[in-house]
Amino acid sequence: MGNIQLTEADWRDNPSFRALCSALANCNTSEEVAAFLRDIGTLSELEAWCERLEVAKQLNRGKTYREVAANTGASTTTVTRVAKFLLKGEGGYKQYLSGQHQHTVTPHSGEKTASVLKGYLQRAQ
Repeated sequence: MGNIQLTEADWRDNPSFRALCSALANCNTSEEVAAFLRDIGTLSELEAWCERLEVAKQLNRGKTYREVAANTGASTTTVTRVAKFLLKGEGGYKQYLSGQHQHTVTPHSGEKTASVLKGYLQRAQ
């Protein structure tokens, strides 16, 4: 994969990663985020991200790993990986899940979600 290499030690400071964060933060609506994500991600990548988010939601609701795997079609490896990031990750899943009841996204009005995303990305800098 090209010259861009992210490591656990420096991923947050990588200029290419910072540019990606900036590009996402510049999206003002859920439609703009969707268009950007579709342009940079394959359908398989988008499906994987959607699957991981659904896994996180179900784990957060107290479902067992096996229930989540059965409900989502995700492998138990994916469920375990998401659970690990829920517990010891950067807090992105937790932030989304704790604010989920406050920020409902409808297909054409993602302004609240975009502002939450911008805030998260700014704090990550």
